[in-house]
Amino acid sequence: MKQQKWCVRLGAALLAAALLAGCGGSSSGAGNSAAVEYSAGDMAPAAPNGMDSSVAEGGGLQSALQPQPGSDRKMVYTANIRLESKDFDAARGALLAAVDEFGAYIEYTDLNGSAADGDRWLNYTVRVPVEHYTDFIAAAGEAGSVLDFNESADDITSNYIDVEARLDALKAQRDRLNELAAQAETTSDLIEIEAQLSEVQYQLESYTRQLRSMDDRVQYSTVDITLREVSTYTPHNPTYLERVRSAFSDGWQFFIDLLQNLSVAVIYLLPTLVLIAAIVLIVLAATRKSRAARKAKAAERAAARKAAPAPAQSPAQAAAQTPADAPAPGPQAPAPGGDSGPIYKH
Repeated sequence: MKQQKWCVRLGAALLAAALLAGCGGSSSGAGNSAAVEYSAGDMAPAAPNGMDSSVAEGGGLQSALQPQPGSDRKMVYTANIRLESKDFDAARGALLAAVDEFGAYIEYTDLNGSAADGDRWLNYTVRVPVEHYTDFIAAAGEAGSVLDFNESADDITSNYIDVEARLDALKAQRDRLNELAAQAETTSDLIEIEAQLSEVQYQLESYTRQLRSMDDRVQYSTVDITLREVSTYTPHNPTYLERVRSAFSDGWQFFIDLLQNLSVAVIYLLPTLVLIAAIVLIVLAATRKSRAARKAKAAERAAARKAAPAPAQSPAQAAAQTPADAPAPGPQAPAPGGDSGPIYKH
């Protein structure tokens, strides 16, 4: 009987665990996010003109995500594309043409390098209407040789619904406070109601901004694009020697750029450095003169002390001398007419 009860309890526990797992799996979709990432070797784009696909100049991209603008889910799509091209101007023009064609706009741009050195690169942050997301990704991939591509889809439906519910509650609270303000009989009650209305209005504006921001992220996907000008395309599946050669080339270029930047920084700071050096030299010259003057005065005082005569000894100082300081007595002369015995007795 005890064994049957134990089996029943174990079965019930397993059933409860299965139900909890099923509920967790069904409810986790509210905050789901999907990410897809490709490297240059994974994509293997089609090579034009019989070129090797690993160094193909174009080939495009195919998004693995399929946005559905009419869906009830609030999805935010983001992508990152890294390109390189031998013809920088043509690749840049292709990207700008894709922006115009699909109704997108550039939110951020950064352009560096020079055409003379052949080291130009740019960063674009493009906001694309969600209905044209996949088409824009494909067009951007055709602008140059794709090095890296990653994209993600974030489901913000639960946050969106939560903000909408808070807005509805705040609007109802605002209407109720307006009714109370119309019925207020004392000034103190009216002041208190108006203070609560101000707080509710502040929260309403804050949640309204959040809702608009989420609507903007849902309606316009974000695509970050990096384009670099190169003289030779990067192999999609480089060998060890090619990687070593590329690392040495990049390291040497970094060293040259560092020297150039340091020289420019020194030239930029040259007026300030000259001014600081002049101030330091003036201070050193002034302190050197003062030190020389102090040394000369000290030498004069020392010479004066050496040249001064020793002071005469007074009779009192002579009488105060100890017996050890007195000179030793000489041999005594014999008294007249007396015995001339030895002077000292042993």
